[in-house]
Amino acid sequence: MENYQTVVEALAGLKERGFTLDFNLANGVLHNSDQNIALSPDDFSICEIHRFEGMSDPADNMIVYAIKSDKYNLKGSFVNGYNAYSDDVSEELLKKLNTPG
Repeated sequence: MENYQTVVEALAGLKERGFTLDFNLANGVLHNSDQNIALSPDDFSICEIHRFEGMSDPADNMIVYAIKSDKYNLKGSFVNGYNAYSDDVSEELLKKLNTPG
């Protein structure tokens, strides 16, 4: 696994390795608005997790997930702050995202 120094570097490196779609949390799933794909926890696996800690502000802590879906034949990334999940995230998705990589 690569050792990235910044979130920007991680996202660029993942894109170079084929993780081209960007996902966000929406209605309890991971959603890509470009292709209108919604991934439930059973639809994807986490290939890599990269954690970044802010120098002075804990709010700057971020996690970059490299994900793939065999069901949809795609790879992408999801960026989120440490434990900064919205209330509409399902328990199943929360468990998957908190699984050590």
